[in-house]
Amino acid sequence: MEVIKYPSLLQIESLLQRPAQSLATLADLVTQVFDEVQAHGDAALQKYSLQFDHVNLSDFVVTEQEKNAAAQNISAELKQAIEMAAQNIRSFHLQQTQQESRVETMPEVVCWRKSLPIERVGLYVPAGTAPLFSTVLMLGIPAAIAGCTEVVLCSPPNSKGEIHPAILYAAQHIGVKKIYKVGGIQAIAALTLGTSIVPRVDKIFGPGNAFVTAAKQQASQMGVAIDMPAGPSEVMVLADDTCVAAFVAADLLSQAEHGADSQVVLVCNSESVASLVNKEVEQQLQVLQRKDIAQKSLAHSKILLVHNHSEMLSIANLYAPEHLIIATANADAMAEQVVNAGSVFIGNYSPESAGDYASGTNHALPTAGYARSHSGVSVDSFMKKITFQKLSQQGLKNLSTTLMTMATAEGLQAHCNAVKIRV
Repeated sequence: MEVIKYPSLLQIESLLQRPAQSLATLADLVTQVFDEVQAHGDAALQKYSLQFDHVNLSDFVVTEQEKNAAAQNISAELKQAIEMAAQNIRSFHLQQTQQESRVETMPEVVCWRKSLPIERVGLYVPAGTAPLFSTVLMLGIPAAIAGCTEVVLCSPPNSKGEIHPAILYAAQHIGVKKIYKVGGIQAIAALTLGTSIVPRVDKIFGPGNAFVTAAKQQASQMGVAIDMPAGPSEVMVLADDTCVAAFVAADLLSQAEHGADSQVVLVCNSESVASLVNKEVEQQLQVLQRKDIAQKSLAHSKILLVHNHSEMLSIANLYAPEHLIIATANADAMAEQVVNAGSVFIGNYSPESAGDYASGTNHALPTAGYARSHSGVSVDSFMKKITFQKLSQQGLKNLSTTLMTMATAEGLQAHCNAVKIRV
């Protein structure tokens, strides 16, 4: 990884530019697929599954037989791991369901807010270069806790027309019943528009490549909500002389292997740390199965050498990383000063992998700097909030002068009359 020593603020802003995503070039293709799915439904899904995924399917529904067979096709060890991860994710997300109190804003004027589940949600689970069965847990569990009445899962099949058994097992374990063998743009189009087989949903969740990202943008323009804007995955590590260089290198590589467009950044205040981590990265890289992918990611990733911890924090908050690992002597104190990050991992023994899989927090997080304004997926993501108010006759009388004065000042006479006629 390239080491940049003591960059200025202007240099830092330039150095931390994310790899560009040319989604605009995909717009015509996305529009074409959406138009065909709208016009021809399942026939269009079949066409594009053959064209993009090289699989010819006449039916996209995962059968009960396929679901039951999944349990026989993964190891007992993996089943146990999925079950433990599900338990921890459920425990963490159950704490997000507190009800709000009613507030009497003035005598006999009562207001409150009620959380209700989004009725129909779509979960997209990628399975291209890696079957992300952990995403099933991260999306399906909060959807279940929220109480969504219809949960629809789409995932691309392999060339044999099969979804990876770990994805099916995870879905079955948490109670997702509607599963469809369809991926890419056509899956997002189906969830947005609905076909005779795949139901239309109100909100779509899940990561994906540039094609899926562009398709989700199209969905959001057609009245279907999406979880958050998305870009390539990323990690930033803050480290000083108390870090373990081998651990830091492993964290950087665990993100780099996600995809060639992933970005990894190390910010440290020690030349020896920069050197040791670089050596460890080279050594550990050689034995990775996804070495070629990681190498491409590392080609545009960097090590920034700065003067102190304060500069590290400033850079982290400027960058707003999806994942932020703090491997410093005062990691807890530094974590308290983080204001822009998707998820924070504190200390030498908190790898990103913990949050990706099984510590309990959600791994569906804002990327591309959106952590400045967006949160990761939570139970709230699967709910909508409705406000209520109830005024008695006396309550309206208490508020009437204020209401009529404001309505009159805005020139809205009917608003004023709606109060006046009652009092």
